Amino acid sequence: MLRRPDGRMPMSAGYPFSAIVGLADLRLALLLNAVSPGVGGVLVRGEKGTAKSTMVRALAALLPDASVVSGCRFACDPAAPDPACPDGPHDASAPGEDRRARLVELPVGATEDRLVGSLDLERALAEGVKAYEPGLLAAAHRGLLYVDEVNLLHDHLVDLLLDAAAMGTAHVEREGVSVRHAARFLLVGTMNPEEGELRPQLLDRFGLTVEVAASRVPRERAEVVRRRLAYEADPDGFARRWADDDAALAARIGAARALLPDVALPDRELDRIARVCAAFEVDGLRADLVTARTAIALAAWHGRVEVEAADVRQAALLALPHRRRRNPFDAPGLDEDLLDEALRDEDPEPEPEPEPDDDPDGGPDGPDGGGPDDERPDGERPDGTPPGRADPGADQGRTQPPQAPAASTAPPEAAPRDTPPRDTPPRETAAPVAPDQAAVAAAEPFRTRLLAVPGLGQGAAGRRSRAETGTGRTTGERRAGRGAAGRLHLVGTVRAAAPHQVARGRTGPGLVLRRDDVREAVREGREGNLVLFVVDASGSMAARARMRTVKGAVLSLLLDAYQRRDKVGLVTFRGAGAELALPPTSSVEAGAARLEALPTGGRTPLAAGLLRAYEALRVEKLRDPRRRPLLIVVTDGRATHGRDPLGEARRAAGLLAASGTASVVVDCESGPVRLGLAARLAADLQGPVLGLNDLAADGLAGLVRDLRAAS
Repeated sequence: MLRRPDGRMPMSAGYPFSAIVGLADLRLALLLNAVSPGVGGVLVRGEKGTAKSTMVRALAALLPDASVVSGCRFACDPAAPDPACPDGPHDASAPGEDRRARLVELPVGATEDRLVGSLDLERALAEGVKAYEPGLLAAAHRGLLYVDEVNLLHDHLVDLLLDAAAMGTAHVEREGVSVRHAARFLLVGTMNPEEGELRPQLLDRFGLTVEVAASRVPRERAEVVRRRLAYEADPDGFARRWADDDAALAARIGAARALLPDVALPDRELDRIARVCAAFEVDGLRADLVTARTAIALAAWHGRVEVEAADVRQAALLALPHRRRRNPFDAPGLDEDLLDEALRDEDPEPEPEPEPDDDPDGGPDGPDGGGPDDERPDGERPDGTPPGRADPGADQGRTQPPQAPAASTAPPEAAPRDTPPRDTPPRETAAPVAPDQAAVAAAEPFRTRLLAVPGLGQGAAGRRSRAETGTGRTTGERRAGRGAAGRLHLVGTVRAAAPHQVARGRTGPGLVLRRDDVREAVREGREGNLVLFVVDASGSMAARARMRTVKGAVLSLLLDAYQRRDKVGLVTFRGAGAELALPPTSSVEAGAARLEALPTGGRTPLAAGLLRAYEALRVEKLRDPRRRPLLIVVTDGRATHGRDPLGEARRAAGLLAASGTASVVVDCESGPVRLGLAARLAADLQGPVLGLNDLAADGLAGLVRDLRAAS
């Protein structure tokens, strides 16, 4: 902990690392990265209010001081300065200066030029030179870079961030500037899964991941509150009480760093790591490398010079949960039984052969020739398997933990994975549908074609509809507004100012600029939308085969929304009214869970469902006015509740159309006789209508062309 010259704690003393109650896995993951930054950082997943940010900020005080070249903006080590440092070359004989390891925080609203750096416009325009202004990656070199709510950061910024963390180098190619500088830092990201997941490709770039949750033990919760209140009452005094514990942790980190180069990874443990990663079918070899580095750091942390099996197991628990093959809606996790099975040595001791048995029925102990478990030492089975463990033969060939979600598992009667949902399910022969039926599982999801909002939006970066964004291809220029420095169109600015230089009396280098000369680049990319599903859960949809197919189609669209970085919401209607089952959120996993538990039955209040969607979109527009909505109504078009069911539904649809909401109707009507009510609803909503089988990737080419032509 940083102290004043008089030995007192600073007034801005942060919460001590040692004073945090519980969170053992997170504590260990952070300390291992402090010992060996090559592990690759930590992603902390957990609910709000679990001290994620507090612990990360407290870690910075434990990191060893860094010796840097005086005046170097890139924190070069005077003992081994970077030969390619933009501030170099450095004099190796010049003395350095010691400073605390920096904690650099990357805000969610950061721009690309703030992260990687950009052209120094003041020097470029005033002196006519290309000068580089470093960004946050340079400031974090040899320190700690903390990204709170990393799942809300724009994907292209996460890509840049993780590329630099993996390579230890930042490359900047922009506005005529080409710079490379060292960027080795301890990367920590925190996120709340309720607000949306990271893409699997980005998850894989984090070395370790930890799930955190608030303790459910009353005594621990009380202790957390007690310490927090004590800290708020007297931050300096509280920090002094824990200073010795923090100093001991800092000393242990330094000792482990010094021991790290001497730690050996025996071949038997390396083989064990390879077996574990193969058992969980992780993609690529990054998992093997991270697990090996983590196991080495664990051995150093415990003061050992050789990696042991226990180190490999602990490393796998931290490095593999977010890398195992899984469906997008599954939460990261690890089957510890499968892990223990993969960790076993390949050549166990041979089992004794059973004695010959003349009794054809297997002898007095039964047909298997073995007595009950309690007649053997410790209840061991005849084959040596511990009690309560399934027969090892039953696990042969199993290479993936059996954790598939119910929403992604098709019952025997559902369509196979490669078959798109059929528009016409088998004819129903069951008894009349009851007012309420239990929820049924969804059919297997399939790949859908792009459904986009017509026109050009200005929403958050994503992958669905055309939009003006901060990234993407440059399509033009315009006079700059306020806050456009990150989108400066340099050529356009020079071109606008050049004709006026004589009149403005320019005599030296550089340009004489006026405010009206500055131009900003107009870039076109893709935006994420608010995809609001309105799902008919009434009795007319309650036939099990039909609802299973409908849920499979909606689940497929949810998967598409996940991949395109949309926000999603879910409105359901049945009986006498409609319900906002899922308020608009970035967590499509929550949408899949609500869909899986959706019951069916009752009348069809179509108008209520459309009006509830209109109200949800109105409220969300106030919160996020730039995000354009896409309404997907999944129904057969029937309306059976109200004084004038069809008339009320048409008026509600007209209200949505008048608000400018882009809509798509998915027609779930089946059977040889069709009423075409869904098509009438689509006409009232001024949007297209699709059959269920039109949602498949090869069935929407015409629709996509129509949508693009409309844009």
